[in-house]
Amino acid sequence: MADYEAVQRGLSVRINGETGGEPGEKGRTGGERGARRTQQKAEERKKRGLDKRHPAQVAYERSEKRQMERILKKASKTHKQRVEDFNRHLDTLTEHYDIPKVSWTK
Repeated sequence: MADYEAVQRGLSVRINGETGGEPGEKGRTGGERGARRTQQKAEERKKRGLDKRHPAQVAYERSEKRQMERILKKASKTHKQRVEDFNRHLDTLTEHYDIPKVSWTK
């Protein structure tokens, strides 16, 4: 047990976004802008406190939502409409983008 008494106590784990009193950090105030920023941070913490999901879960759900929107957007057009749009696009291109001849003898 004597070996464990040399371990430092009182160190806390710092959570991302929280700042503690660091050595060398001056106690400056940011004025009105700083007060607004701290209010916004406090509101974000409250929202995160109410939301018990992990940030990775939130990001995953956002990506799932984006993917569903993309699928619905693609499914809104029929194949025929997509082909017509592509043909219109090809009509606007110059002949420079045409497929070149394979054989020069014919």
